[in-house]
Amino acid sequence: MSLTMTIVMLIAGWLAVAAAMLWGVLRISRRHHHHPTEPASLEKTEKQRGRPVTAH
Repeated sequence: MSLTMTIVMLIAGWLAVAAAMLWGVLRISRRHHHHPTEPASLEKTEKQRGRPVTAH
């Protein structure tokens, strides 16, 4: 195999690995994307909690 072909194969392999890593990161970030909660739901949960616990 010639030197030129070796260099081209190394660059192609590096690009394939970089593309696979980018695809994986985008897939994980899309799956774990959290939507912001509504302020009304936060107030409702605070009212349901009641008093804070003071026991040690």
